Amino acid sequence: MLDFYLAHAFWVWIAVAAAILAVEVSTGSGWLLWPSASAAVTGFVLLAVPGLSAPMALALFAGLTIVSTLLAQRFWRPSEPGGLDINDNAARLIGHHGYATAPFEGTQGRVFIDGKEWAAELDGEAATGAGTPVVVTGISGGSGLRVRVVH
Repeated sequence: MLDFYLAHAFWVWIAVAAAILAVEVSTGSGWLLWPSASAAVTGFVLLAVPGLSAPMALALFAGLTIVSTLLAQRFWRPSEPGGLDINDNAARLIGHHGYATAPFEGTQGRVFIDGKEWAAELDGEAATGAGTPVVVTGISGGSGLRVRVVH
């Protein structure tokens, strides 16, 4: 195995980079981008400096991974901390209009918004019957919606 590494160090590191990137793509964490890029850079350094030993290549990879991860954490922040996540199905509905599918029992009920029925909690004390128009004002308990009756 060591002979293969010594003969094809560049391709071994590119394969490691691709494998890490594949895991990143499947998980979407964002944290594995930096080790993947570091493995690719390590491969290119080995291409430029063919006599670099395996322990030195591992040290280079580890150092690049640490530095790039810390720099990314420091400088590559979301543009709006706490901003709207377009993949959050419930939060993207804030401001959308719909209607109650049945009368609310107290403040709990169900609404039809954006082609789907949702559990909802009523903002305020307005009486609602089936078909009462509502607007989404927020999120309630995970995937539930807070709604207000539209007059």
